[in-house]
Amino acid sequence: MLKQTVQRLEGYISASRRKNDVHMKWKKRLFGNWVRSMSSKPQSSDNRSTSYSVPKERVECVVIGAGVVGIAVARALALKGREVLVVESAPTFGTGTSSRSSEVIHAGIYYPANSFKAIFCVRGRDMLYEYCSQHDIPHKQIGKLIVATRSSEIPKLCDILNRGIQNGVDGLKMVDGVDAMKIEPELQCMKAIVSPVTGIVDSHSLMLSLVGEAENHGATFTYNSTVIGGHIEGNDICVHVTETDRLKEWKGTSILHPELLLSSKLIVNSTGLSAPALAKRFRGLKSGVVPPSYYARGCYFTLSNTKVSPFRHLIYPIPEDGGIGVHVTIDLNGQVKFGPNVEWIDSVDDISSFQNKFDYSVNPNRAERFYPEIRKYYPNLKDGSLEPGYSGIRPKLSGPSQLPADFVIQDCNTYYWNSEPLFWSRFHTGEGMVNTRMEARLEWLEKFVQE
Repeated sequence: MLKQTVQRLEGYISASRRKNDVHMKWKKRLFGNWVRSMSSKPQSSDNRSTSYSVPKERVECVVIGAGVVGIAVARALALKGREVLVVESAPTFGTGTSSRSSEVIHAGIYYPANSFKAIFCVRGRDMLYEYCSQHDIPHKQIGKLIVATRSSEIPKLCDILNRGIQNGVDGLKMVDGVDAMKIEPELQCMKAIVSPVTGIVDSHSLMLSLVGEAENHGATFTYNSTVIGGHIEGNDICVHVTETDRLKEWKGTSILHPELLLSSKLIVNSTGLSAPALAKRFRGLKSGVVPPSYYARGCYFTLSNTKVSPFRHLIYPIPEDGGIGVHVTIDLNGQVKFGPNVEWIDSVDDISSFQNKFDYSVNPNRAERFYPEIRKYYPNLKDGSLEPGYSGIRPKLSGPSQLPADFVIQDCNTYYWNSEPLFWSRFHTGEGMVNTRMEARLEWLEKFVQE
């Protein structure tokens, strides 16, 4: 696959540089020699000498990871006329965290006022609705209710309402339990926040559209190709790439050698669960750039033995540590699912993160923990009606019992880093810019794809 990638990359770059015959002759010679000798030529055991034994090519922008964030960034760069190469380790796009979400378009209610998460979620929600409407992406502004099932939860519910209003979320209102149960007859609660702008989206259709636009504007996607590290080289960053198949037998103890080097001034590490491990493998990047990372598995169960959904809106309980509670989600096909819960993962090794070898199985016995949580707001849930659905893993910057962390936006020698693969309005970067005003940082983000 990587050899095909090189050939595609050669054709991609050559289309924009046809007039440079000298460059093209050198380029063909380089790739031709590499393709012919790659299988027999031994790699240097010293990782620092890879630039002398491995073919190297320059690309204006490299996006690592083809989840929804990486795809959206690639599209934005391509729309600005930038030369973009997206490197993805899986056989296709969106196979990681992006395919294991609840597919909810969040309103921006929960986040602290003036935080990046609040600003980007509110703005990104409107952008996402507009994009889906313009590109016929299946979606629905279904609305949701955040419920307090006990009197002790009402103060927290009031705090959530005030926070959402501060964040500029339109249409929020508090209703008594009687009024909430008129909206949703199967619901049981004392009070509820009604959020009319919350919605659901077909995430695969969204990603497919973003990929199509990116490719139509010249971006190249290469799959089955894994970035295993990189190094700083002057004002550039050199990315180390190998075929994903070559990692199957890797045990994590031997040195990984690249088969191709990509040099660029703009790198976007949008590898989701792999982002922290990959960032640590960039030589020359200060160790303090990479914030601590935490992982929480969440399982979903689907509602069976019913032909009609008991709810027309999304139903959310009061948030819990590490998540927003086991809630009700309805997909565009009318399927009802409950989740996710929060199961903290102690550690994630490089093998698991690079090769997406996480445990995504859903133990049917976990349903026993779901029933009492769901029955707090849905008392008519019948025994045996929950079936295992799917699971996902949240990459987080705060751990158990810690205050939720905001996005980290920093500037590190044009090295941009993404840790949480959420929707396109949310991303992380490298180091610096800590003391600038919020407006200045937002302005910097808008210039991200223009400079």
